[in-house]
Amino acid sequence: MHRIFSLSFAVLYPLYVTKVEKKGRTTQELDQVIEWLTGFDDADLQRHIAEHTTLEDFFDDAELNPNAPLITGVICGMRVEEIEDPLMQRIRYMDKLVDELARGKAMAKILRTA
Repeated sequence: MHRIFSLSFAVLYPLYVTKVEKKGRTTQELDQVIEWLTGFDDADLQRHIAEHTTLEDFFDDAELNPNAPLITGVICGMRVEEIEDPLMQRIRYMDKLVDELARGKAMAKILRTA
């Protein structure tokens, strides 16, 4: 088991917030991206943060967006579409979306609607 699987979402989330805010994006946009991927709403996100849910449990609880396989490209030196471990792929999907948000990509493109 990879050690990132046991990382708390509550530890990762503030890192994402810092990353996107440093690039002029908002926490609301970050939440929108995470909620699109996971099917969670604001209350679900806050609950996972408060409960220090591991990434493994976070994604076990998620209803992955059917368009998630449209997320492609390289993140952390790996092509997300080629990652074999389903949990690692979901984590990297989230990383990729956050990276796209921080890079200023249009929200419609991030959410694979355009």
